Amino acid sequence: MLTLTLKGLERDGLVTRTMYPTIPPRVDYELTELGRSLFVRCRALRVVTGKPAGDLAARETFRRRGQHGSPRTRLTVTK
Repeated sequence: MLTLTLKGLERDGLVTRTMYPTIPPRVDYELTELGRSLFVRCRALRVVTGKPAGDLAARETFRRRGQHGSPRTRLTVTK
């Protein structure tokens, strides 16, 4: 499901995909300028409505534990 979602985001111009021919294979995803502009607008909407996107405590716990899942895939959000 994640792969399909990322392919859809790439198709729509929101992310770029870079594949590295390593063993194991490595793939990086990065927001495009369009993706960054959408991210900024979503964040602003969250601030205006006063409703966080998800449980902030859960996000903080996840952040403290570090990256989980496949070490071969990384999504980079650049400000």
